[in-house]
Amino acid sequence: LTILSNVGYHLSQRSISAKVNPMLSLALTYAVALAATLIALPFFSNAEAGSISQQLKSANWATYSLGIALVGLELGFLLVYRSGWKVSIAALFSNALVTVLLIPVGMLIFKEQLDLKKALGIALASVGLWLIGGA
Repeated sequence: LTILSNVGYHLSQRSISAKVNPMLSLALTYAVALAATLIALPFFSNAEAGSISQQLKSANWATYSLGIALVGLELGFLLVYRSGWKVSIAALFSNALVTVLLIPVGMLIFKEQLDLKKALGIALASVGLWLIGGA
């Protein structure tokens, strides 16, 4: 689901008309996402979590922060594609750099471990970013 959705995401982002204001495009995108989410809501019910109102009260800062991050993510990709980046490079470059930046976050905040094999992978990814960035 994640892979297919990500492919659809980038194909859609790359194909959005340049004639549409980026913020209007995002508003329409989120209107469709809201409708799809509300339609799917009953299929993901969780009786243990309580009523919808109880669940709304249980939502923490991360739910709201994710909304802001999503707008930045969507707008960032929309603008990078409009500036001429190739769909085959923009996602790879962005995701590899995000992964490298999340390594210290994972280690410091979530106490994740980094072994030699992973460190070598990070080094290779960093070289790849350098090579792609120069292209």
